[in-house]
Parts: sequence; C-alpha cells; structure tokens
Amino acid sequence: MRSPTVVDKQEAILGAALELFAERGFHGTAVPEIAERAGVGAGTIYRYFESKEAIVNAVFQRWKTALGAALVDDFPFQESPRAQIHHFVTRTIAFAKKHPMALKFLEAHHHAPYLDAKSHIIETQVLKPAQAFFEHHDRTKVTRKVPAEVLFAVAWGSLYTLIRFHWEGRAELTPRAIEALEECLWDAIRRPDAPQKP
Repeated sequence: MRSPTVVDKQEAILGAALELFAERGFHGTAVPEIAERAGVGAGTIYRYFESKEAIVNAVFQRWKTALGAALVDDFPFQESPRAQIHHFVTRTIAFAKKHPMALKFLEAHHHAPYLDAKSHIIETQVLKPAQAFFEHHDRTKVTRKVPAEVLFAVAWGSLYTLIRFHWEGRAELTPRAIEALEECLWDAIRRPDAPQKP
C-alpha cells in the first residue's frame, strides 16, 4: 500500500480545514480538529503550516482564486452587457453547485482580520473585473450612475442570497428562478433606457 505523500497530507489538511472553517468558523475550529478530520497527527500539520492563520489563508487563497477563474474564464467581452450579466450569474450558480463548501467559506471569511497581505491582494484582483465592468458601462451609459461598489453589492448580494436560500431549503435553483433573478438583477443595475435583452 502506498504511503501518503507530502501533497496527499497537505491536500487532506486543506480539505478538512475548508469543511471545518465553513461549518464552524475560524474561531470555532481548533488545529487538533483539523488534524483529526484530515487523518493526520496534530504535530504533522505544523510541518506544513506554521499556524491556524496560515491554514485559513492557504484555503482562502486557493478558493478565491478558483472562484475568480470560474467567473473570468471564457468571459464574453465582445458581447452585450446583458449577456455578460448572464455569464456572471450562470457561472456563480455553477460554482455554488459544484463547490458549496468553498463558497460558504469565502463568504464567511473575506473580510476577516486574520487574512494576510497575499489574501487581500487576491481578493482585490478577483474584484477588479467587476469594478471594470461597472466603470466601463457607466461610461457607455448602460448601468446606473452610482459607485461601482454599490452596483456590485446589489448584484452579488442578490445572487448570493438566493444561493444561501437554496442551501437552507428555502428556495430552489430552478431555471425559472435563476432567470427571474437575472432579470431582476439587470433591472436593478441598468439605466432605465438601457436595453432589456442581450
């Protein structure tokens, strides 16, 4: 039988940490609990990560990067802003369905005081395309003339709330529900004279 490699152990630790941080939060999770769920000795964790803060930053950086890639890959830059919103909604929903624990974790930790400089840089990089979208479409008079961060809060807040309702059993992510959310989101951020459809 093959002995676990360094990569195997690191992956087990990061996977266990993701689950526990998502379930219990950073402060509600102890390193020995991560070790137990990962199937390694508590001392083993400190061979790879110097502290619990190092673990949570490693998890954050991995999954924030993955979310950013999921949203930007194949982004329809040459299509209409309405089509771009469709891409944002459908890719976020797909990520939530495939990696629900990761999205729960990211939402619970993205403003945490224990995130390090690298985590903050990644957070900023992931948000840049959204800021660029709203700034560009403000100039083209498509989106409402309010700060980009306000429009992003409207877009992300409504989308994530529906996803959370789904996790809680309060809503179904049916095609019709997703389409309705997308329409409402578009109506909320567009100028009244902007086109309704792609």
